[in-house]
Amino acid sequence: MRILVAEGDQSLAAFLRKGLEAEHYAVDVSTHAPEAAYLVQQFNYDLMLLDSNLTGGTAYPDILRNTRAMRTSLPILVLNGSGRPEDRARALDLGADDVLTRPFSFCELAARVRALLRRGALPAESLLRAADLQLDRVEHTVERAGRRIPLTAKEFALLEYLLRNRGRAVSRPMILEHVWDLNFDTSTNIVDVYINYLRRKVDDSFGFPLIHTVRGVGYRLEVPEGAPVAQPAQRIAAALAASPRRHAEAVPVAASGRNFRR
Repeated sequence: MRILVAEGDQSLAAFLRKGLEAEHYAVDVSTHAPEAAYLVQQFNYDLMLLDSNLTGGTAYPDILRNTRAMRTSLPILVLNGSGRPEDRARALDLGADDVLTRPFSFCELAARVRALLRRGALPAESLLRAADLQLDRVEHTVERAGRRIPLTAKEFALLEYLLRNRGRAVSRPMILEHVWDLNFDTSTNIVDVYINYLRRKVDDSFGFPLIHTVRGVGYRLEVPEGAPVAQPAQRIAAALAASPRRHAEAVPVAASGRNFRR
């Protein structure tokens, strides 16, 4: 999923980018109001973080109001510098879906982002599938034939983009624009490097490949004709078969969390 961070404080914007990318999101950052307004018009984001103190010629209320009018279903989380109830109420009235007051912890921001994405995403949009491959855009999980596949943030974003364009050839510049920074060096071979990473994890250990090279263009994720599609029961059986403790008594394990400090 792709998030726009419109934050005037450059150090905070960099901190948010680092944290969100570690959570497997693709992130664009804008520190000026006119640029943020332009980006939200040009690109289809899944969520927007908007600084209530954002400056640069366009007032924050105008950005919020205009964004809501133009992108009616876009989740917007306002980062508010004021803790006054009337300021939070004003942000909600202008079109925000949620308001988070500074100072805040990253774990709370990440939880609010996940909640907004769950609320705004339709089931068909949150789960992307191709044959026996499934990617959950909200929970950031990938499975193939019932087996969980760990991916880095960029690998996840690349696979998500390929799945969203399933059956369609996408060029290297298109991939760079949607998965990496908007101004990334187009002469780099980083797309080919990450495609190879994905192939080793998603294709090589399975019966048939999903990621294909399109000569002179780029890449395409496509399901070969006659390829099997794993049913839920098959995925459960495969997961049990892959588990070394499938016959052992279940033992509760405390979930670990990741803390980001500025």
